[in-house]
Amino acid sequence: MKKLLVIALAFGLFLGGCAGGNGGTEDRSLIIYTNSASDGRGDWLTDLAEEAGFEIKVVHMGGGELTNRLIAEKNTQIADLVWGLNAVEYERLKKQDLLQKYEPTWAKEVDMVLGDPEGYYYPIVVQPLMMAYNLEVFANEEPPKDWTELGSKFAGRYQIHPLTGGTSRSVLASILVRYKDPNGELGISQEGWDVVKEYVQNAYFIQTNEDYWSRVIDGTRPMTMIWGSGLILNQNNLGQKFGIMQPEVGVPFVVEQLAIFKNSKKNALAIEFINWMGSAEIQAKFAQEFGTTPAHPDALAEAPQDIKDLMASVSPQDIDWKFVAENIDSWVEKVELEFRN
Repeated sequence: MKKLLVIALAFGLFLGGCAGGNGGTEDRSLIIYTNSASDGRGDWLTDLAEEAGFEIKVVHMGGGELTNRLIAEKNTQIADLVWGLNAVEYERLKKQDLLQKYEPTWAKEVDMVLGDPEGYYYPIVVQPLMMAYNLEVFANEEPPKDWTELGSKFAGRYQIHPLTGGTSRSVLASILVRYKDPNGELGISQEGWDVVKEYVQNAYFIQTNEDYWSRVIDGTRPMTMIWGSGLILNQNNLGQKFGIMQPEVGVPFVVEQLAIFKNSKKNALAIEFINWMGSAEIQAKFAQEFGTTPAHPDALAEAPQDIKDLMASVSPQDIDWKFVAENIDSWVEKVELEFRN
């Protein structure tokens, strides 16, 4: 009888150890792929998540590159969540059947016009994409008013991000959609391709880890492509205000979203994390720390005044994102093969 009791106790301890894992401690780790961890966001979120009881590993890369990697890893999936990206990239992931349908606790508190009506991804941050410029350099010179005005007139003086990233791909799309032509190559008229060729071939492409803002400040390349929170953050850190290009058609707005991968073995924990990360409390903290524009209205109400002022100064360009999603890869391939080489 004593022997049976010992065996039972030992078996119970074994089961308890398995249930708890790692000496009785629940596994709270998540792997998050993102294109939004630059400027210290990834480290900041990792530390804040640890305080909340999550152990996250953030893997950062450009938006287009990130989507391609996720598709390549479809049968050997590593990540549990994806943070960032825009609807164009998420639609690519949906077509590959990579995402899990879910509903966070704050879903009904945000405008789901910004997210996915089918419930595969949810909005957290709104980002206007702009060309910022040094106000002193252009004090006695007319700055460009539109992406279509860039080119040989401003050759080498404006900086754009590589086309592997979501920001640069979205800006490229915002130019090309204006020249939609069902009879044109890849749905775009020859005039549109001529404008894009001029835009690309006269741009300076920002290199990895390059301090491109220093070039804006010293005037060697006084204009740079930037997203809303990046502009706010750098104005605050550098103590200098920059002008922004104001196209009559508006600027492309992209929305950073959160999604869960279908094959994640930690679905419940992933939902718990998203409930926390997308909440008004955490998004308000993001806004205070990094100049982001929260999709959550309660968080936006607590955002710094400079964020509210920026959003009041720009208007969104009307873009057929479905048309973009169907063509963006082919557009980028043509630009890279024909205009950059």
